[in-house]
Amino acid sequence: MKRSLIPIVLLVVLALVPQFSVDIPYVFNGSIDTPGTLQLLALCLLFGGVAMTYDLLFGFTGLLSFGHALYFAAGVYVTDVAITRWHWSFVAAIAFTALVGVLLPLALGAVSLRVGGIAFAMVTLAFAQAGSILVFKNPHKWTGGEEGLGADYTKLPQGLVGIFNTKHLYWVALGFAAAVFAIVQWAVHSSPGHVWQAIRENELRVQVLGLRPYAYKLMVFVLASFLATAGGVVYLLLLGGATPEVTSANFTLTLLVMVVIGGTGTRWGALVGGVLYTWANERLGDASSSHAVSSLPSVLRTPLQQPLFVLGVLFILVVFFVPGGIARFGRVRRLREVFQR
Repeated sequence: MKRSLIPIVLLVVLALVPQFSVDIPYVFNGSIDTPGTLQLLALCLLFGGVAMTYDLLFGFTGLLSFGHALYFAAGVYVTDVAITRWHWSFVAAIAFTALVGVLLPLALGAVSLRVGGIAFAMVTLAFAQAGSILVFKNPHKWTGGEEGLGADYTKLPQGLVGIFNTKHLYWVALGFAAAVFAIVQWAVHSSPGHVWQAIRENELRVQVLGLRPYAYKLMVFVLASFLATAGGVVYLLLLGGATPEVTSANFTLTLLVMVVIGGTGTRWGALVGGVLYTWANERLGDASSSHAVSSLPSVLRTPLQQPLFVLGVLFILVVFFVPGGIARFGRVRRLREVFQR
């Protein structure tokens, strides 16, 4: 099979998942066609797609942003506020969110990209924190503050509302991940994409060649942020509301962890990293409260009942043994070298 056909075959297989009644013990808590499992799979695909948008910035262009959550949150909150507080139609809300998804990163990116390195990371973090504070302040009682904001389901497409339509939401998440994958692959192999990768390697050399790195960096910043905003809309559909957690700096750091686990600047590493991290984050909570863990001695039971601790250990192991990420696992011999010492 040609390698170019593998993504298409994989997409077809994933699209057929809701049609199969297969129970995979330990991996999922029930058959894969049940609403709970499909919801988990949809979240995995969603965050795999969002991780790819962050990898477009960090992995392919070398821009370490601590504010990517702002644009994801914009997709969640702008759409939710528009349909719930302003009583707009879903189509009008999506159109307005798309406009915000372009203009917001265009304006903030134009300012942030005036500096580079750690300074750029700090400026993007400052903008994201401002957005988080705005959500918590709950202006005009639009955002719901700390409690979040549930979406007006009457404004949402009826085929995407209710537990019996979970398979439709799964297909929406799959479509988002596939679209982001296709766009990212097309973008990084385009003429600007080659310049982005050159900027990552040596920005000064790009400048010496007569190109303007600032314009290219702004281009990729807007594209990655717009795709993240689209992911925020999908998140709203999956969860049925907005929560302030998506505005936090921790959310961006989570995306960074996903990308590092999967492999920065690879064809599919960020997607795999996002899927695996989301699955582990959801399933470790169930495993920590299981009878098998509860029956262990306290020296083992206490740390294993903390999902974040287990995730942290797994992250350290991946970074140590597979420093290039899972996508480069076949080219890494670190594990063998360690045990041969």
